[in-house]
Amino acid sequence: MTEGIINDETRQMKKIFLYYFCILLVAGGCKEKFNTDIESPATGYLVVEGFISSGAAPTSIKLSRTVRLVDSVDVVAEHNARVTIEDDSNTAYPLTETGNGVYTSESLTLNNAEKYHLHILTQAGKEYISEPVSLKQTPDIDSVSWTRNDDGVTIHVSTHDDQSSTKYYKWDFTETWEFHSAYYSSLLYSYDQFLTPSGVYYRNQDQSVDTTIYKCWNTVGSTTINLGSSEKLSENRIYLPLLRIEPAARKLSVLYSIDVRQYALSRDAYFFYQKIKKNTENVGTIFDAQPSDIQGNIHAVADPSETVIGFVDVSEIKQQRLFIKNSDLPGWNYQQGCAQYEILLDSIKTLAGGTYPTVPTRTGPFGSVLAWNATQDISCIDCTITGTNVRPSFWP
Repeated sequence: MTEGIINDETRQMKKIFLYYFCILLVAGGCKEKFNTDIESPATGYLVVEGFISSGAAPTSIKLSRTVRLVDSVDVVAEHNARVTIEDDSNTAYPLTETGNGVYTSESLTLNNAEKYHLHILTQAGKEYISEPVSLKQTPDIDSVSWTRNDDGVTIHVSTHDDQSSTKYYKWDFTETWEFHSAYYSSLLYSYDQFLTPSGVYYRNQDQSVDTTIYKCWNTVGSTTINLGSSEKLSENRIYLPLLRIEPAARKLSVLYSIDVRQYALSRDAYFFYQKIKKNTENVGTIFDAQPSDIQGNIHAVADPSETVIGFVDVSEIKQQRLFIKNSDLPGWNYQQGCAQYEILLDSIKTLAGGTYPTVPTRTGPFGSVLAWNATQDISCIDCTITGTNVRPSFWP
């Protein structure tokens, strides 16, 4: 698993103490600033995110520190730690930091008869160990599907377990979508010594469109905690929505992909993530679920009472990718909100300031450009302003 595969719950965990330590004050409709007397350590509390994985997907664990509510940063990575997976037979599998506090192992084939725990030794010399946990077999994802209505497009996941050995699930996902600039731009301005536009020329010698700024991609990870349980169902079969894409969104303007990952959870892990979900997503009014203790299964060796946020479970990861084409969504009607107008060669110094040329509308001898279209927003011609022009390796 790479850093991008880790569920993007870091922002939620950083701010969890807002709900864990603060009291909601409601008096006559007035609000007052509340300052808690409880102080976290100067270095923050350790946050551990990720799973010990068995199978084709490597294990990735992210280590970071909580921050104060007044701090301007959301994530403080824990660098240069020694992180290993260990089993009951004292076999150790080391993880290597790959950047931003993410520690990754090779793909592992774990033994169902063993229990596994995570062992962390920080650069400051503090030692942490998770409780031993058995490997859980994750059922296959039956399908990742989508439906469309007036509210947009909803992505669904379904799974089942005929053996009923798995009743608790967690999902995360990575979205990737292709998008295009509003206009092709085959032209660039040239400037005189006073930095005034003096003419235009082609971006490349064969006068073709510069696709490096026309076609781009965005990739984001999931930011919500997606859980499911069949414990109270008559059949061990789950079908639930993962996310909704609003109507006319850019995500579906060309081609969209979602890579869904499914994990089998222990009962304890399920209820840990359920607490995190309630504390971070539902708290906001006196009618919401109130803050609760979010201690997981990771402990400081020297001081077991120290607060550590995280739950390390051992699970297989099952994945499935879905593509949605814009042509599958007639009338999607994505609009970038760009406008362009024509500029003549003899008007360039008075009209071209602050504009960006797109394509020629009139040409002269030897392909010289006499007039062209232009737009006032660079993002209308250069998709790299809001994305990357590096094509993903899995893109069709």
